[in-house]
Amino acid sequence: MASNQWLNLIKSAKKTAIIQDGKRKIHFLMEDDREMVEEYHVETNVLLRRAWKETGKLGQNIGWNIEIGDPEPTQNNIEICGIQESSSNPFITRRITKTSLEWRIRNLPYPQNVYSVAAEDDGTITVRTSNKKYFKKIRVPDLERVGLKPEQDRISFTHQHNTLIITYKKPPALLELEKKVLNEILQLKARKDGDVQCPTS
Repeated sequence: MASNQWLNLIKSAKKTAIIQDGKRKIHFLMEDDREMVEEYHVETNVLLRRAWKETGKLGQNIGWNIEIGDPEPTQNNIEICGIQESSSNPFITRRITKTSLEWRIRNLPYPQNVYSVAAEDDGTITVRTSNKKYFKKIRVPDLERVGLKPEQDRISFTHQHNTLIITYKKPPALLELEKKVLNEILQLKARKDGDVQCPTS
């Protein structure tokens, strides 16, 4: 089953942990050489951030792809390549709570009644507006890892401050997988900030 694959990946990865700024930060080096970093709140054990190291075709470091958490503060592209993304474009950030997966799509000024949020057969959640101004298919890696597709009755959404907030109630299989992964992580001996040493390569 898919969930076992993810758990095995976590178990077999080389892991180093550090506690810093109230967060438990874990660096994973997978057997397939991919690198992942997770940050958990020390007191609640809620996952705050998950990021994957991106490498180009020639192995050069491209940066980090943020799966969960707020995006990296981007340096202004205008100095690098003469273009700048409009800060008014909609963009998505992902959060996780103990019971839900959550997406926030910012810079969506339309009223709540124009949005529809649908679980699709292709495993995505699709956001549409009746005024045809916005369309987005959202992949749900957490569900893919337990071999499930999104279910419509687990989706709810609300709109406030130009932000569409989509909440997906976690199914039991995902809660179970997260519990097993957390057990692995809590068994790691974490260094406190101050006795820093680089992850072993």
